[in-house]
Amino acid sequence: MSAVTGRRERERGQRHQLIVTAARELAETEGWDAVTTRRLAERVEYSQPVLYSHFAGKDAIVSAVALDGFGELAEQLGRARAAVAAPGPVALRAVCRAYLRFAAERPALYQAMFVMPTDLAFATDETPAPMRACFDEFVGCFPAGDEHREPLAEVVWSAVHGMAVLADSGRIPPDGQEGRLDLLIGRFTG
Repeated sequence: MSAVTGRRERERGQRHQLIVTAARELAETEGWDAVTTRRLAERVEYSQPVLYSHFAGKDAIVSAVALDGFGELAEQLGRARAAVAAPGPVALRAVCRAYLRFAAERPALYQAMFVMPTDLAFATDETPAPMRACFDEFVGCFPAGDEHREPLAEVVWSAVHGMAVLADSGRIPPDGQEGRLDLLIGRFTG
C-alpha cells in the first residue's frame, strides 16, 4: 500500500468515526428523530453525498453507532467481571449492574443497540465481535463446566434487557433494580 493510499484510508476512517460520533451526540442531546443526514452533514461540515459515500442511510448510521456501543458495553462488562475472582453469583451481579448502569447512562446509545432497526444480528456466524464479546461476559459468569451456560446467559441478558427498557420507559420504577437483580440472580444461581 502506498503512503497516499494509506493516508486516504486513514482520512476515510476518521470521517466515518466523525459521522458516527456526531450522530451519537445528536441522538443523546435531541433524540434519534433529530438525526438526519442533513443535520449530520451540517454538523460534520461535509456534504450529504460524502455522508452517503460512508453510509447508505440513517439505518446504516444507527448500526455503526450501535456497534460502537457494543464495544463500549463489552469493555464495561469485562471490567465488572474481572473485578470478581471467579464465576458465580457475585460475578453475575457485577455484570448485570454494569449493564443496567450502561443502559441508564446512555439511553440513546442503548436504543441504537437494542431498540432501533439495524442489520446487526445476534447468534449468527455474522455476529460482530463486539456483540459476541458482550455475550461472552455474561457466559463467563457461569462455571465453565455448566453445559447450560450459554442458554442461561441468554435468559439472564434478556431479563436484564427487559429491566433496562421497562425502567427507561417508566413502566417499572428504576429504583427497584437492586431488588429485581437479587430475585433474578437468586433464581439462576440457587
